[in-house]
Amino acid sequence: QVQLVESGGGLVQPGGSLRLSCAASGTFFSVNAMGWYRQAPGKQRELVAASSRLGSANYADSVKGRFTISRDNTKNTVYLQMNSLKPEDTAVYYCNADIRRTASMTWRGYWGQGTQVTVSS
Repeated sequence: QVQLVESGGGLVQPGGSLRLSCAASGTFFSVNAMGWYRQAPGKQRELVAASSRLGSANYADSVKGRFTISRDNTKNTVYLQMNSLKPEDTAVYYCNADIRRTASMTWRGYWGQGTQVTVSS
C-alpha cells in the first residue's frame, strides 16, 4: 500500500514562513512527478507547485518568487518552502505524486491527507 504523509502546516502571521514535507511510504517501484495543491474554503483545488523527478519545477503565478519546491529522491520526499505568506495562501495543502507500484504497472496519482495552512494575524 502506498501512502503520502504530509507535515509542516500550521498557523503563521502574514509575512512569515512555513515548510511543508511529504514523504511517500509503502511498497512501490518508482516515483515520478511530485507536487503540491491547495484548496481554500469554497474554491476548487489548484496546483501550487510541481517537480519532475529530475527537479524541473513549475509554479502557480500567485506563488512565484515566494514558494520553492524541492525534493529528495533518496527519501521519496518533496518539500514546499513558503515565504512571505499572505492571508490568501490560507488553505488545505495536499501532496500529490505519480507512483508506479511495480515495473509492469502504469503510473497512478496518489494524494496525501492534507495539511492546514492558516495565515492570519
